Amino acid sequence: THSTSGKYFLTVARLVQYKRVDMVIDAFNKLGWPLVIIGEGREKERLMHRAKKNIKFLGELSDEELVSYYERCRAFVYAGEEDFGIVAVEAQAAGKPVVAYGKGGIAEIVIPGKTGELFHKQSAFSLIDALKTMTSRSYDSALCRKNAERFSEDVFRRNMKDTVMALYNKKTL
Repeated sequence: THSTSGKYFLTVARLVQYKRVDMVIDAFNKLGWPLVIIGEGREKERLMHRAKKNIKFLGELSDEELVSYYERCRAFVYAGEEDFGIVAVEAQAAGKPVVAYGKGGIAEIVIPGKTGELFHKQSAFSLIDALKTMTSRSYDSALCRKNAERFSEDVFRRNMKDTVMALYNKKTL
């Protein structure tokens, strides 16, 4: 029961206040664009109440189901401030652009204009501007996937090893 490829926007988050899903809902209420929200949390009831008919809540999904939603969305949207933001990497790995709040770890992941867009005020208006910019551009899904590879375990291990060796060599000179 998926929409046709690329018709809906997607957000995946625990439904708790600091994830700012309320702000995403406000933006999509205004735009009237289709949004799918995946996740559970104590704010769910309140958020469902706030959302108009263009917004669907799917709760928790299996990893396979989640991947298929990433693969079929038009773009991934995220409004919280995260230390890292694994969900943005997952969306990029699926070849999708990410529209996210430009603070914290996600700002390190998204390459504005190339793999998505960042917005800099935690407000529905700021998000709407970024979404409009995003929909006026096209993004290379291969570049999005390549971008996600920077955060793979292998790359992490290799970089960690290089850093340790560089520090070790510096110390022994």
